[in-house]
Amino acid sequence: QVQLVESGGGLVQAGGSLRLSCAASGIIVSIKPMGWYRQAPGKQRALVAAMSSGGSTSYADSVKGRFTISRDNAKNTVYLQMNSLKPEDTAVYYCNYNAGYANYWGQGTQVTVSS
Repeated sequence: QVQLVESGGGLVQAGGSLRLSCAASGIIVSIKPMGWYRQAPGKQRALVAAMSSGGSTSYADSVKGRFTISRDNAKNTVYLQMNSLKPEDTAVYYCNYNAGYANYWGQGTQVTVSS
């Protein structure tokens, strides 16, 4: 049974930083493609950052150079380091594992950036 549990969200001022964590069980994150999505009020959920099973990373244009996705294989955890946060980064952030036959999501963690 796959379970993803996010943590690390909160309220931060513009220009600040946060690190989100996604603790996984039921899968081994080091050999699976993982991603972070976000959903702002009234908007569709959108991909923010992804890491392939081989470790390659990709980012939405809006976060390139500011956000970094990484993983700790020993802790079976995926991270999203967010720097230089902007008010438009405000959203609920979700960890994702797409197994192909099923799409797994965490419960989400709220990130609010004040101006």
